[in-house]
Amino acid sequence: MFVRLLGTAAGGGFPQWNCNCALCREVRSGRSGTSPRSQSSATVSADGKSWFLLNASPDIRHQIEAFPKLLSPRDHVRGTSIEAVLLTNADLDHVLGIFILREGGVLPLHAPPGVRKALDEGLRISEVLKAYGGVSWTEPPSTLKALLKSNGSESGLLYEAFEVPGKLPRYAGSKFEKGSAVGYRLVDPRTKGRLVFLPDTAGLIGPVSEKLKDCDALLLDGTFWDEDEMKKTGTGTLTASQMAHMPLGGPQGSLEILRNLPIKRKIYLHINNTNPILNESSPQHRQVKEAGVEVGTDGMEFEI
Repeated sequence: MFVRLLGTAAGGGFPQWNCNCALCREVRSGRSGTSPRSQSSATVSADGKSWFLLNASPDIRHQIEAFPKLLSPRDHVRGTSIEAVLLTNADLDHVLGIFILREGGVLPLHAPPGVRKALDEGLRISEVLKAYGGVSWTEPPSTLKALLKSNGSESGLLYEAFEVPGKLPRYAGSKFEKGSAVGYRLVDPRTKGRLVFLPDTAGLIGPVSEKLKDCDALLLDGTFWDEDEMKKTGTGTLTASQMAHMPLGGPQGSLEILRNLPIKRKIYLHINNTNPILNESSPQHRQVKEAGVEVGTDGMEFEI
């Protein structure tokens, strides 16, 4: 399985357009140890030819241009190797790219019922895109099944979705509700490679923790270091928990859990512009590396 991180920042990107926090100032100044990041998304493929997007960020056009394998083939006037989009939730930073992909014909979208409902009722996504190429919906399976290409043939990958603690986005009510967020587990039967994609979660408990024990690579929510990070940096009033994100730091943070998991590749993505791990010289960044975990960067690629 081929994996590429298209974007690794949380909503707003890094630097965020309206933010003058310390980290945004540093990256704008070109300070060594900090690098710009686009909003979170990834793509996977079994053969390097047919690709599936894991969420579609508002930065998707630039992310596609930076990864030519997603562009139209050289001998075609138009086209793409993108077969479908697998959505983890209805957050704007994960779905606005769908509108940008409207010129490509019918776009297959995989999403649980709660996410589809939020998108259709809150953003009228099916109705709006009906005037363009249109969309087709697939509810992802709860047990491993073949991930199909847009023409219905097998892609060479298996996939399943599993519910995670999360909430609806603000435009859909901002409530913690069952089925408002999922993670994905993808398996390559040929190589036996197993990937878990979990960019948003309020916790790693119960069935979610079991999924983490059964993978070779993990892409995990790295939004905040501290529970009160927004307040401490003067960038907001909500806590990490109120925004349905599990902090990295502290004895109850995700980093302590990852430290003891025997996963070959453990990578944080969806990193907020206030998170000190974005500065490679920070003690928090060093703690992540010492725990055997990586801080994801745009364009990072690997195979499993």
